[in-house]
Amino acid sequence: MIKTVEKAGEVRRVAICGSYGGMNLGDEAILQVIVRGLRESGPVDITVISRNANDTRRRHALEAVDMTGLSRQEMRPLIESLDLFILGGGGLLYDADAEMYLRHLAAACDAGVPTMTYAISAGPLVDSRVRARVRDVLNRVNLITVRDRQARQLLEDVGVEQDIELTADPALLLEPEPLTLDEILRAEAINTQARLIGISVREPGPAAPELQVEHYHRLIANAADFMSDRFDADVVFFPMERRISDVQHSHGIVSQMHRAQRATVLKRDYTPGQLLSILDHLDFAVGMRLHFLIFCALSGVPFVPLPYASKVMGFLEDLQLDVRRLEHISAGELSADIDRAWDSRHELSNQIHDRTRELQTRARQTGQFALELLRHAHA
Repeated sequence: MIKTVEKAGEVRRVAICGSYGGMNLGDEAILQVIVRGLRESGPVDITVISRNANDTRRRHALEAVDMTGLSRQEMRPLIESLDLFILGGGGLLYDADAEMYLRHLAAACDAGVPTMTYAISAGPLVDSRVRARVRDVLNRVNLITVRDRQARQLLEDVGVEQDIELTADPALLLEPEPLTLDEILRAEAINTQARLIGISVREPGPAAPELQVEHYHRLIANAADFMSDRFDADVVFFPMERRISDVQHSHGIVSQMHRAQRATVLKRDYTPGQLLSILDHLDFAVGMRLHFLIFCALSGVPFVPLPYASKVMGFLEDLQLDVRRLEHISAGELSADIDRAWDSRHELSNQIHDRTRELQTRARQTGQFALELLRHAHA
């Protein structure tokens, strides 16, 4: 039996479990939006199960516990006190890390706490044991929402029999935070009067196991030189994961550029909303990371994506953009794609804008589902 929330004005207790803790600005944007939606609904006491509890407390002024630091037994008092357990959002269910997230979700199911996944994505899921674990746990969850069609298909393929609601990434509802041109200029030595093109890269890892560093470094260095010459532009690299290696890979690409003097790698730490304010000054972008592309879409910046994973392809399909995957594109093909996109950038920007508004409607549905489950959970 799951608990029923009935008393008007009662403070409700919610736990949110995800890849939080300052590792990725996209994930922090997701958390910020989820928390805002929950707080707008009425009195709520939120605890985040985080990969870095201290960072989460500082960044979001929320109670947080370390995901890997506590056993299931130690987590039991928190889990059993909840009115809702949320897994997500973000791409959490992949071979390397799925169990880390699923163990807390399973504990909430065992305790009879209402549970949901919040606009997650999934994959790669190749290991048969992990696929079975995903199937078994999700089939016990009260509400499953995913952010892309590929995730829904994959979860169905591994044997999830529950209804799966297609929504959209919560970060699509992020709002900008003021940041003046003078602040940007002083902090980064960016010429805000120049034509600016943004670039986003990422490190290889469990979520991108097939990413070939040498290939994409050469590819993007060539593209950056091409754009600098062709459009008389400065290029700005946007590290979305400063504490891992986005900065290192950005500098690695700059080192291979012939026009390295026209490239800048952002140095300061920014909030997701501040990053949106910087993106407002871009004329164009080329990007790998999903949330960089989402932020570009929110800022009305036309872009050429370099998709490396299904979660990125899912977003691009929603935007109705026909693109080649990163591993299938040559330097010449990328330059040609950039040239065509630049020439049609105004039409491209309008298309992205229109489709993004539709995705925002889907993204709001996830929050509505969460509030409905929180208010009317039943046996």
